[in-house]
Amino acid sequence: MWRRIRGAVRRYPLVFTTLLVGLAVLALQAAGAGPAAAWTAGLYAGAVALKTAAEMLRNIRAGNWGLDILAVIAILSTVVVGEYLAALIIVLMLSGGEALEDYAAGRARGELDALLDRAPQVAHRLPSRAGGSLPGNERIPRGAAEDIPATEVAAGDILLIKPAEVVPVDGVLLDPAAEFDESSLTGEPLPVARKAGATVMSGSVNGTHAVSLRATATTADSQYQRIVALVQEAAESKAPVVRLADRFAVPFTLVSLLIAGTAWALSGDPVRFAEVLVLATPCPLLIAAPVAFMGGMSRAARSGIIVKGGAVLEQLARARSAAFDKTGTLTYGRPGLVSVNPAPGFSPDELLSLAASAEQYSSHVLAAAVLAAARNRGLQPAPADTAQEVTANGVEALIGGRTVRIGKRRFITETDPQVPSADLAPGQMVVYLSVDGRFAGTLVMSDAARTNAAATLRQLHGLGIRETVMLTGDGPATARAVGNTVGITDVRAGLLPEDKVRAVAALPLRPVVMVGDGVNDAPVLAAADVGIAMGARGSTAASESADVVIMADDVSKVATAVEIGRRTMQVALGSIWLGIVLSLALMLVASFGYIPAVAGALTQELVDLAAILNALRALHGGGRRPSRPARRQGPGEQG
Repeated sequence: MWRRIRGAVRRYPLVFTTLLVGLAVLALQAAGAGPAAAWTAGLYAGAVALKTAAEMLRNIRAGNWGLDILAVIAILSTVVVGEYLAALIIVLMLSGGEALEDYAAGRARGELDALLDRAPQVAHRLPSRAGGSLPGNERIPRGAAEDIPATEVAAGDILLIKPAEVVPVDGVLLDPAAEFDESSLTGEPLPVARKAGATVMSGSVNGTHAVSLRATATTADSQYQRIVALVQEAAESKAPVVRLADRFAVPFTLVSLLIAGTAWALSGDPVRFAEVLVLATPCPLLIAAPVAFMGGMSRAARSGIIVKGGAVLEQLARARSAAFDKTGTLTYGRPGLVSVNPAPGFSPDELLSLAASAEQYSSHVLAAAVLAAARNRGLQPAPADTAQEVTANGVEALIGGRTVRIGKRRFITETDPQVPSADLAPGQMVVYLSVDGRFAGTLVMSDAARTNAAATLRQLHGLGIRETVMLTGDGPATARAVGNTVGITDVRAGLLPEDKVRAVAALPLRPVVMVGDGVNDAPVLAAADVGIAMGARGSTAASESADVVIMADDVSKVATAVEIGRRTMQVALGSIWLGIVLSLALMLVASFGYIPAVAGALTQELVDLAAILNALRALHGGGRRPSRPARRQGPGEQG
């Protein structure tokens, strides 16, 4: 207990000094030393007013107009008219406002702080050789685990994850099966089952059985540390609405001085001037906005959405247009192979094998589908002598002495202008191949639209998004089929990354939200007013260039992010106006002499409390909660 008190004194010295001075003044009054009490309170309050005025002048020189001038005038006026107890209460209110804001912000930051505090510090490294069987003819280590700092884990290390323990780094599961709680990463409450060979994200919580996994990244490069970095960036930012609260300073100050001056002039009593200004102290305006925005970011984090600052929440609140990538965003991004169509001189297996050998050097979702299809047929990709991925076009690789190109039709026509156009059914996409400059065939694939994509777009429209557009590098037929399924009529296909940037810049209704998940989406995410990356298992480049990162593979979280932005902005502005209206109403009452200075100073504390409590509403949604979307289904499942 005493340790907490000492910590509070060190953290808020002005609060406790003011309390001690107040007790000393009361003791002097009780002892009959009225003049000494008045001088003690007056000198202390004057010193605080001068310190506040000096800080105010520094802020003005830096171009930041604030509301401190009202507090300085209120303190000095109460001292001059002999209301020194009211002066001390104003000083206590100003210094106590910092403590109240810190408490409220601490509550609002709860989810963010919980995420930061859970960062694993220790890893249990197992010996690299010994033990039982593993998939791929590997061996499960059974020796004693060595405890090492999580920062010392290297890719390839085999780690023991104990029951209910946080996974320290990204890795691949070595045991046959396990369950992990990913709620702190994705916001999904149910445990997720993983099988041998599946990726396990750092920050996941292991289930009831100890398991082993092979590390695929260091802590710095793992998913959890990327989230922590995003959260720290979000927590340290300042929202424009806080500056908006500062912009209320000039009119609020003028109105307050006008009311106080009028009351003095009409009554002829300078005490009336002080009584009015006591109720004009600006704590509600200074505290409410940052608390509301911290609460909004905390609520977003609880939903598996990392928002990089209050400025982003304000843009989400005002958004009028939304643009979407197709593959992996509006669709599942897990396309399946429909057919292999070799040109004369090539067999289906040869074509698929060459495709997989080249695609193993690509990060595109279609590349993963080609590799999976090849392995399902027992075809192993061959190593390439050289390989180069051309963003938004395809891959060129030298395999077994032959130059293989795989990707879009325009990429293949650079070496063979006679490439025929594939005949596709709605919802299908095609990958073209050439070998040594000659067209070699096509792979036809299909990627299903997400079952909740259409509902998400309807929800966005209800939240004020007036224009939606799909921006994709895929062919027009495939893009239009997906657009028709999800309800987007403005479909722009065959776009390169720079085309997407230009398309977003040209959208008339601003601000514009752009949603994507791949490396090729990073430029347009950075260019949009608000870039949203579905980054739980997606591209690091997309996550870093985006303003919002959705940890779950769930497009409905886009609507959740917009709703949180609108709710937070509403609460922040509502809290500001609540403080203004209450203060003005009380000032008008005080101008007629009905609220003495000491009572007014105490009453203003209640105004502070009301503004803070109202700002904390941003931690929770308002009104009726939207219905929970149906369980997400993968392509091929029956809906």
